[in-house]
Amino acid sequence: NDNDNDNDNDNKSSTTNDVVVGVVAVTFYWRDLLKNMLSDEIDGMHVVVENNCNQTFTYTWLDSEPSYLGMGDLHQPEFDELKQSFSLTDMDESDMYTGLPLSSGGCQYEMHFYPSTDMLRNFENNQVSPATFTGIAVVIFIFTSMVFVLYDCLVESRQRKVYSSAVRNNAIVSSLFPKNVRDRLYEENDPAPKKSQLAKSRLKTFLHEDNDSSAPKKKFDAPIADLFSNCTVLFADISGFTSWSSERSPSQVFVLLETIYGAFDKIADHRGVFKVETIGDCYVAVTGLPNPMRDHAVIMARFSRDCRNQMNAMTKSLEVTLGPETSDLSMRFGLHSGPVTAGVLRGQKSRFQLFGDTVNTAARMESTGISNQIHVSEETARLLIDAGKSSWLTPRKETVQAKGKGELTTYWVFQKNNRKRGSSVATVTSCDSSSGSFRLPILDQRTNMDERHIVCDRRRRLIGWNVDLFAGLIGKIVARREANKSIVDDEGKSISKVGKASNKDTNHGMILDEVVEIIELPVFDPQAINLQEGRHSILLTEEVMAQLRNYIFAISNNYNENPFHNFEHASHVTLSVAKLLSRIVAPDLEINSTEFNVCSTLHDHTYGITSDPLTQFACILAALIHDVGHQGVPNTTLVEENDVISKKYKGRSVAEQNSVDIAWALFLEPQFSALRKTVCTTDKELNRLRQLIVNTVLATDIMDKELKQLRNQRWDKAFSPDLKDNNENNQEQINRKATIVLEHLIQASDVCHTMQHWHVYRKWNERLFEETYLAYKTGRTKADPSTFWYKGELGFFDHYIIPLSKKLSDCGVFGVSSDEYLNYALRNRKEWEQRGDGIVDEMIKRLQDKLQVEGGEVC
Repeated sequence: NDNDNDNDNDNKSSTTNDVVVGVVAVTFYWRDLLKNMLSDEIDGMHVVVENNCNQTFTYTWLDSEPSYLGMGDLHQPEFDELKQSFSLTDMDESDMYTGLPLSSGGCQYEMHFYPSTDMLRNFENNQVSPATFTGIAVVIFIFTSMVFVLYDCLVESRQRKVYSSAVRNNAIVSSLFPKNVRDRLYEENDPAPKKSQLAKSRLKTFLHEDNDSSAPKKKFDAPIADLFSNCTVLFADISGFTSWSSERSPSQVFVLLETIYGAFDKIADHRGVFKVETIGDCYVAVTGLPNPMRDHAVIMARFSRDCRNQMNAMTKSLEVTLGPETSDLSMRFGLHSGPVTAGVLRGQKSRFQLFGDTVNTAARMESTGISNQIHVSEETARLLIDAGKSSWLTPRKETVQAKGKGELTTYWVFQKNNRKRGSSVATVTSCDSSSGSFRLPILDQRTNMDERHIVCDRRRRLIGWNVDLFAGLIGKIVARREANKSIVDDEGKSISKVGKASNKDTNHGMILDEVVEIIELPVFDPQAINLQEGRHSILLTEEVMAQLRNYIFAISNNYNENPFHNFEHASHVTLSVAKLLSRIVAPDLEINSTEFNVCSTLHDHTYGITSDPLTQFACILAALIHDVGHQGVPNTTLVEENDVISKKYKGRSVAEQNSVDIAWALFLEPQFSALRKTVCTTDKELNRLRQLIVNTVLATDIMDKELKQLRNQRWDKAFSPDLKDNNENNQEQINRKATIVLEHLIQASDVCHTMQHWHVYRKWNERLFEETYLAYKTGRTKADPSTFWYKGELGFFDHYIIPLSKKLSDCGVFGVSSDEYLNYALRNRKEWEQRGDGIVDEMIKRLQDKLQVEGGEVC
């Protein structure tokens, strides 16, 4: 265009119309612009592009590339708060890859960036999960523990070489290696060693070589190893050990392992079996080396049988001291015969080890075996047949899949018929004992006498364990009383008068009204502590022991045979309370602290709980009696049915108050007078015992909203750092905290199966489901539990179990046990979320099959 006229008349209005002689259009792709503007690692992000010309369209990121999603604003509304926006005209020219400025006269474009569920999922998947952190912590802990144990063994070994006699040295070496290997070691220590040795001789020699680090280092000879062509290797594992150990304290776990494997060692010495090692709860042994044995398979089979019989006998006897379900533990044996490479990996902590396919196959026989059975390979079975022991063998019906070998034919040796114990209840019968009788379930008409004997024997062992536990607690009470020299309290009446008065009082009023905010615990008495420590062994009289046994028999007899709320559940809760009380610790105790300082610190740190045996007795007794008389339905059902006890207790904490009434009335009966006078000698002690029991048992009612709100308020008042009452003296605040801790202790124990190993949780969860389902089928409850069980458990974990386990940690009393409970709760919650739906279906099917009797349902 010629614009000369315009230049000449620039002060005049232009009347000449511009003529468009051409249009320049530039086309570019938004995806190219976005790709250059943003990072590649934003998969799932939504970009909404809009302009003031009423145009809007959306892009998303897929596989690090922008992709057109469609017209309009298609982002997910739930991410509106995370919106980030900017205008293209705000970009500097240097930031534009074209280098050209954008016109502000046309359509103005703005970009809005939103995350999406895909982006959130990608972010979460890239994060390290809590389970990974937990696994790393566990691995570090195990590794650290192993290093500590190895170091401790090294120091002990050096000390023994310096200070112990030759006889003791000989005993230590003999416990690690075979006798002939030990003898060859001594020969090699001769100043004039033989110039030439066979491999087996070198192996035997090295096993007793002096490994003193201060001695001059010698250059290793040829590897100390050899092939033994005819051996039988055994792997034996305790079935159910992992879930069992999650319910016990560490000391109880080691009592079991030391007792069981100590007995196995004696059998091994008798049978001529060489114990190689224990790996966790797995026992490894071998026959046929270092000295050849013609009948090595026969010897190992007999050894396995003896160990199985010993295991079954000892777990029954140990249940009295180690608690419920110890007798359910059994061994799983795996045997395989063949060549074995045996040798020593030299260096620090050298030990005798086995290698080869025979070892791997033996481990496979154990892992694919069955509890309480001896599982052997075809090679071992062939050796037994050749030895004339074919009658010992029973072919396994199904084959076993082995890595690299395909399907294997295997056999059982000395096969035992494992009977499964049922759990549905139709009627009850009585089981005689030396001091009375109690009821046990008859599953149905097909229940045989052997099964009745198993249930009866199990109940006896549960009672025996409780008797042993309470006897120890009463002994501590007596020791403290003798230390205080307060057999008669001037402030109280005699126990015989108190008994009558208290029994009368229990027939009037509501037990719920007896719940108090603060229970007074004794103050720390250093003189009594010192005197009590000198009275380690308090033996109760035969009369007291007999009454204690009869009282626990009576309590067990008052438990109904519900699938869940039964005497076994009460014993399980009692075990948890005892475990938590035994794990009470004070942090950062100095190693050189005196016994007095330790006791004083524990008293202050645990708010006086550890210093008062009567408080511990009351807490554990409350755990044993907290569900006495439970009808297998919740309190709401009893209220709806207008049950007699619902009327009596005005619809509040019905089952809990009834349990206290039943147990307390039994305790005050004349037949238990000696027991009662041993536990409480004064009116003051008896009243305090009742107060502790009432507060603790009523705390197990977690469904009463009013009680729950009061407990939460008391917790905040006791432990919240923001709430302080300067008008209260220090001792009153300590007593308040002790009261709250005791109540939360039994609450956690009442649902402790949710905070233990997954298998324990599954077992008790299924029993509770069965109880709830039976109540529904009998018409006592209206809701079918199968419709809400999965989501109900998730809600129970989120709103009760996990917050409760965190409170155990927050109160700072229970040490690592509180962390253990929280970790198990989180893991079980995660496992249930993943598998719960299918598990509910399985439980329904099993329960319906159990209820089917000749085509009809019975409940």
